[in-house]
Amino acid sequence: MENYFQTDRPLSGKGLPAGGPWTPSSIAAAGGSILAEDVSLPVAVLEEPALRHNLEWMRRFTAAYGVQLAPHGKTTMSPALFRMQLDAGAWGITLATAPQAVAAFEHGVRRVLLANQLVGKGNFELIADLQARDAGFWFACVVDSADNVAALGRYFAARGQCIKVLLEIGVEGGRTGVRDDAQAQAVLAEITRWPGAVTLVGVEVYEGVAREEAGVRAVLQRTLAQWRAIRDAGGFAQLPAILSGAGSAWFDVVAEEFAALSGDADAQVVLRPGCYLTHDVGIYRRAAARIHAGNPVARDMGESLRPALRLWACVQSRPEPGKAIVALGKRDAAFDAGFPVPALHYRPDAAAPAEAPAHWQVTAMMDQHAFLDVHAGDDLRVGDLLCFDISHPCLTFDKWRHLLVVDAAHRVVGAVDTCF
Repeated sequence: MENYFQTDRPLSGKGLPAGGPWTPSSIAAAGGSILAEDVSLPVAVLEEPALRHNLEWMRRFTAAYGVQLAPHGKTTMSPALFRMQLDAGAWGITLATAPQAVAAFEHGVRRVLLANQLVGKGNFELIADLQARDAGFWFACVVDSADNVAALGRYFAARGQCIKVLLEIGVEGGRTGVRDDAQAQAVLAEITRWPGAVTLVGVEVYEGVAREEAGVRAVLQRTLAQWRAIRDAGGFAQLPAILSGAGSAWFDVVAEEFAALSGDADAQVVLRPGCYLTHDVGIYRRAAARIHAGNPVARDMGESLRPALRLWACVQSRPEPGKAIVALGKRDAAFDAGFPVPALHYRPDAAAPAEAPAHWQVTAMMDQHAFLDVHAGDDLRVGDLLCFDISHPCLTFDKWRHLLVVDAAHRVVGAVDTCF
């Protein structure tokens, strides 16, 4: 089995041992331990057993529905994790910006679905240059504006290239995407004005803006109807044509609704969840609980997704009986969807970490400090180690140039770097 976490790429930044220079391979060979304080804290870690469980879980889920997976790479922006996902059968990698597509290309990714509009000459040029460098590079973006299609057409025609696009469906009050049939028809009509420069290869939606299940299903059904209408009118440049949806919260409902195309040789259904690989204990744990309760495929698969992304930090002050200050801040962990949640407490030289009491709660964060409410009599000292779970992996990953990979005993077995 390939070891994705032991490479010779240089590591730099916070969360490393003293000495160095370090690579994922050399840091694994050093045999350090989080519990032995062999690395500088705070540190972000990925628990390898949970990563591999989640990878296999999603492989089985998508296989059961007969759909493809293009995980959203903006979550991790980690080349090692991209390769891990692709080797597990992912059809491609989804990204959100042209620079992200360049970073993925530079690390070997050759099929990119940009689940966003490509706007602006500088971004056009980045993608055109990638297509010029490798004729085998497959790239498509989404469009919801006739003006954007015209700009793409002018630029790529001048470069002697063709750009693939998917019509994006949106909802009133939501984010991007056409709101009604008139907007859709205007975009489709503009595409036909740029033969050889703009090619329609599918239909796409981000259903998460609907928030409630009834609304999610409604926009998915509208997207499916639009895909069928274009197919029946011969509007796709090639078949099978792509039908794509699924953020990390509603991928089960997307699979259920788009299963209407199961067995249709004209269709290629592509799901795009990104947070499944690391999961969390906040917004995506709640989503996973709903999925496990309501989706028969997920229920039959047994254990659901596991949190794999954690942060370790030191208690650095006990200034008041009911308060501890932890050396972990907004520059280390996401806080937009809930503060980090204490999971484990470890006193150096203890036999093993203990579960953190449920009443320990982070109530505020500053750049480098977290305010932890405790009880006055709790046995928590300066120098103790705390392990935190998080909500919303995306905004934790982008605070780290690398994350250490640990085994079940919290020993360092490698690392992954990021390229935000």
